[in-house]
Amino acid sequence: MGELLTMAANHPFWIWAALAAALLGAEGLTGSGWLLWPATCAAVMAVLTLVFRFDVVQAVGLYAALTIASTYLGRRFIPQLAGDDHRDINDATGRLIGHHGKTVGVFSGRAGRVFIDGKEWAATSDTELDLPAGSAVEVTGIEGAHLKVRPA
Repeated sequence: MGELLTMAANHPFWIWAALAAALLGAEGLTGSGWLLWPATCAAVMAVLTLVFRFDVVQAVGLYAALTIASTYLGRRFIPQLAGDDHRDINDATGRLIGHHGKTVGVFSGRAGRVFIDGKEWAATSDTELDLPAGSAVEVTGIEGAHLKVRPA
C-alpha cells in the first residue's frame, strides 16, 4: 500500500488519468451527462500535473473548482447552443412528422394504412376525402398509435 501511495505522489498524472477514464466509463454506462464534466476536468488535471507541481490539497481544490465551474457553465449554456429542437432521437414516430409516403389501400371514413420510410402504419386522414390506394400523403402529426396524414 505504501508503494502505491509513493507512486501516486510521484506520478499524479496517472491518478488523474485513471479518474478521468473511470468517470468517462461511468458516464458511458449511465448516459446522464452529469459525469462528462468531472471526467473532462480530471483529464485537464492530468495534463496540468505534467506542467505544475501541486500538493494534494491544491490539486483537489483546483479539481473541485474546475468541476463546479464547468458543470454549471455546460448545463447553463450548451443546451442553448444546441437549439430549441427537443425531439427525442429514440422516438421513431416523432421523426415521421413531415415525411411523405403512399397509401397502402383505399382510405374510407378517414381511416387507412400508409407506407412511410419502409414501414406500414395505421393512419387517419386530416380531410374527409377518400384517398385511393397509392396516393401521396404527408405526415402532419401523431394521434395515439395512428399517424395523421394529409394528401401531398
